[in-house]
Order: sequence, then structure tokens, then C-alpha cells
Amino acid sequence: MKKVAFYTLGCKLNYSETSTISRKFEEKGYQKVDFTNTPDIFIINTCSVTENADKKCHKVVREARAISPNAYIAIIGCYAQLKPKEISEIPGVDAVLGASEKFRLVELLDGFVRPEKATVFASEIEEATQFNTSYSMHDRTRTFLKVQDGCDYSCSFCTIPLARGSSRSDSIQNILATAQKIAQTDVKEIVLTGVNTGDFGIQQGERKERFIGLIKELDNVEGIERFRISSIEPNLLTDEIIEFVATARRFVPHFHIPLQSGSNKILRLMRRRYQRELYTERVSKIKALMPHCCIGVDVIVGFPGETKEDFLETYQFLNELDISYLHVFTYSERENTLAAEMANSVPHKERAERSKMLHILSDKKRRAFYEQNLGRTFEVLFENDVEDGKIHGFTDNYVRVSAQYDPLLINELKKVRLTSIEANGTVAAEEAESEVFSHH
Repeated sequence: MKKVAFYTLGCKLNYSETSTISRKFEEKGYQKVDFTNTPDIFIINTCSVTENADKKCHKVVREARAISPNAYIAIIGCYAQLKPKEISEIPGVDAVLGASEKFRLVELLDGFVRPEKATVFASEIEEATQFNTSYSMHDRTRTFLKVQDGCDYSCSFCTIPLARGSSRSDSIQNILATAQKIAQTDVKEIVLTGVNTGDFGIQQGERKERFIGLIKELDNVEGIERFRISSIEPNLLTDEIIEFVATARRFVPHFHIPLQSGSNKILRLMRRRYQRELYTERVSKIKALMPHCCIGVDVIVGFPGETKEDFLETYQFLNELDISYLHVFTYSERENTLAAEMANSVPHKERAERSKMLHILSDKKRRAFYEQNLGRTFEVLFENDVEDGKIHGFTDNYVRVSAQYDPLLINELKKVRLTSIEANGTVAAEEAESEVFSHH
């Protein structure tokens, strides 16, 4: 019985796909083990969003070789699709599989006999037209369910369309069946994920269904307590979606909405499909209907042509917006993107300083958001996440809560009142009505 270990770099979508591929191995009789448990086979799922992703891939391969000198190492994921030849030349790599091939890994490499020279299975990205249903099962509390893949947008900084192909989706019927299957397990929360989730509905190149139709159906799935939307473009986040989430039974008040820049000049250079005014409108609409909704924002600093003034415009814009936290990305040049050819590159030192400023702003925003929620009562889904005698979980609106550890709390929804912000930034809670927190 061969032992196989998996390592995932990058996004939640990659996690859901790794998890699905690992189940295929288990069905074929392979034994899934930890990375350090001298596996016979390593599968490394890569990302290509930043320059660092490439370095990380090299490092993971070196570690794998050190742990199991004779193991078979296969590389999959976005970086594998973009640079198959380059990866095949990394010492120790045995196979590289592109976007169309990764789900057929077990069949394509059956036997896993190390070749003289790395084998590359990577067809042109235009051939990645199939949708492969994927969901993660590594965590009892929540599952990442892939509903959409690929992207038809051509933002000037992004390689994802080159790495994952054009936009395509599962059908609502299939997703419902998968959600019902997940509902038979212990999982209480499903996070909907995709490359461009709001673009859901494209099958065989035609728009068959819409995202609003999907979430309306999912809201009725018995056995799942919560659905969360992982990320949605501002131009695709319609009034109808916001209004539905505000009254839904199971969809939680939490949106993650990529902004990328608060300067309209930079948004145009990035080839984003909206201006900052639309973003302001989306936030106002959400907050009018759901005052305690959590809003997360993606933002890129140091894009070519971003002057100090442009950056300060972004900073001011975010500072004044009623948002809850930021995911800050420092721009890094990616081959074969328009942005890489642009003039007025921002010095790395300047990029780092801007990133630091926004990280501080993010901490400030999160703290202010947590403070707005103190004294209120929420249901918290406690996870198997324990440190220093405390157990952690999240409210529906994504406040991270800590309570005294009690094994009975794991994977349970409990009503608690938020009392104070702890030194580590989590929120302390006390029982709202039950005897669970009797130690208080």
C-alpha cells in the first residue's frame, strides 16, 4: 500500500481541489499520510499569484526530497500550468501536470515509477474546458465547495486566466447534490469558492444559470447551518444578491469584495470593471440592510504607475469606508501580463512601506469592527482550534471568538455574548443562555 502526502500552496480553491484529488487516491487504495511520514509519493499543488509562489515550490520539493529521497514527486496547480518546462527542470521533480490533467493524476501516473527525466502532462489552457467538482474535507467544521473555475476577465496584473482557463461552472443541480452529501457529514458550514464566483453559471461556453439562483437553492439545504460566499467582484455583487443574503436563512452576513485600488486612474490601468464609486455604493447598500455585516477587501499596493498621491487616495478611501479588514497584496511582476510591460515601476522598498501602512489600517479596521459588535449576542461555530487553553470559533459575521476550552464545544453552534477584546485580537465571550460557559 503506497503512502501519499499532499502539500497545498495558495488559495481555498486549491485546498478544495487537493482534498478531492486525495480522495481519488484513497479510493484507489493509497494511504494518505502526513508530509513528514516518509511518503512514497508527494503531490504538491502550486499557486502562481505572487513571485514567492515559485520560490516556495522549489523549497517544498527540496524538503520532500530530504524526507523521502526515493519518493515520486508530482507538481500540479497554477504554476504547473504556466511554467511546466521550468518546473520539470527543478531537481527532484518527476512529473508536472497542467490544469486539464491534474484530476486524472492517478490514472496518468499509475504505478508512480520514477522516470529518468521528468514527464510533463500539460495541454494548452484553451483545452481546460471541463468543470471538476471539488470540495475540501480536511476540517470537520467547514468545507470549501468549488462552484466555478477559470476567469474571462483580463485584469492587467493577473495570470489566473492563463493558469485556469476561461470561466466555467458546475450546474445548480450538481452543486445541490454535493451540498446534500456534505450535509450527511459533521460539517456545519460550507464556503462557496471559485476564481470569479459571481460569474457562476457558464457551462460549455454559454450562460445557463446565475449566482442568485444558486444561492437561493442552497439556502434550503437541510443539515448545513451556514453558507458563506468566499469572494465576489463588486460589479457582480448585485442588489438582488445583497437583499437576498440580508433575509436568507443560512447565508451569513459576510462579503469579501476585491477592490485592488481606491484610485480610478489605477483601476483603469488594472483593467478592473468598475470605478471606486460603484464600490462605495455596494458597501453602503450592504451596511444599510445589514449594519453588522463583515466586509473584507482585497487591495494591491505598488502597481506600476501608482504614485504616492494615488496610494494616499486609496488609503483615504479605505480609511473612510465602513469595512472590516483588508487582505493586502504587494504587486509583483508576472510574465505574460500587460502590467509587467508597464512603465513607472514602483521601487520595492516603496511597495513594502505602502503594504505596511495598509496592514496597520487593516488591524485598526478589524478592531473597530469587533468593538461595534461587543455586547451583542451571536451564535459561534467553535472549531477544533485550541491554543493556550482557549478554543476559537467564528460568529456568522466573522468575528473570531475565544472561550475556555471545552471538548463539548468543538463543532457546535453556541449562543454567546461578546464581552471584550483580548490582547491577541480575538474577542472574549460569555454564555448567552446555556450552562456551557459555567466556569465564568
